[in-house]
Amino acid sequence: MSRTSVVATTPAPGPVAATTPKPVPSSAAATAPARTPMDVLAEGAVIPAHPLALGADRKLDERRQRALTRYYLASGAGGLAVAVHTTQFEIREPGIGLLAPVLELAAETVRNEAGRPVVTVAGACGHTAQAVSEAELAASLGYDAVLLSPAVPGADEKGLLDRARAVGEVLPVIGFYIQEAVGGRYLSPSFWSSFADLPNTAAIKIAPFDRYRTADVVRAVAAADRSDEVALYTGNDDDIIGDLLTPYETKGTRRWFAGGLLGQWAVWTGSAVTLLDQVRRARAGDHDAMVGCLARRPELTDANSAVFDVRGGFRGCIAGVHEVLRRQGLLEGIWCLDPKEVLSPGQAEEITRVATAYPWLTDDDFVAEHVDDWLS
Repeated sequence: MSRTSVVATTPAPGPVAATTPKPVPSSAAATAPARTPMDVLAEGAVIPAHPLALGADRKLDERRQRALTRYYLASGAGGLAVAVHTTQFEIREPGIGLLAPVLELAAETVRNEAGRPVVTVAGACGHTAQAVSEAELAASLGYDAVLLSPAVPGADEKGLLDRARAVGEVLPVIGFYIQEAVGGRYLSPSFWSSFADLPNTAAIKIAPFDRYRTADVVRAVAAADRSDEVALYTGNDDDIIGDLLTPYETKGTRRWFAGGLLGQWAVWTGSAVTLLDQVRRARAGDHDAMVGCLARRPELTDANSAVFDVRGGFRGCIAGVHEVLRRQGLLEGIWCLDPKEVLSPGQAEEITRVATAYPWLTDDDFVAEHVDDWLS
């Protein structure tokens, strides 16, 4: 089935109080194909990068891990990305062994409680054999797609393409252009055109934190034969709204980012869903929505700077996500698998500052109303 990200036509559902859609007439219901999770991915969605809930003993807290998934579903997120950087890559280490349990918990919760199509994305790492094995695990648990990390020591661009092709035989693939500060590397426009033309590429997460390289990928995908079948997702947490509001005129068509797959959207997710809806209105010509989005653009960047610890060179980025969720009662603490991953000096104060300065950004009242139910 052909998928396009030129215009994301179907808004992601909002938080719990969202309006219930009108019933579809029986004749239309009989002929309209059921909407699938891959349709959600193609149309565009808020996809949080799922954190890892640990206790003080740094063991998995299953109750809070499930509560996080419930929070994202209740917030109206269109998907979840699990076993990614925000989930902590150390879950794969033999002495920790949390990859399968964490993937299974999220998949089970979505399957049993979502009540709507939600795209589930599993991160996959390592050389070809490891990445294929992780994709096979994800497929066995019912995941819809794989987010393929490009951090493969010693691999050239051809090797990365061969690896993606092998993983794509197991599940649809989401490519990932990641900033060098957290393990990424330069990848040429010709690489991204070739990646888009792989038969099972479903989307590309563009996250180099670089305007030039972001534009390179958009143009490269537009030049690919399968351009209309590959959705573009922003991973540039430093300019989320800028990416979502920017139209790219390519090959005679206007192309937009469909949505975001973001660590920033692991926090204050209800507000992120509202924001994506406002972006869509702005792109459709709503002047007030456009002005509002432009005003919020630097504010969201400022907030991400605090949460991701930009001043500290991103050393506290996972701890910063945990700190927001701890304050809301979703996590008990900010513990990471690596005891060295903690908040940087002054980071907690920065998080307080942005949360106070930009009240539109937070969803604290929504979480406070439901957190006990999610933890039950």
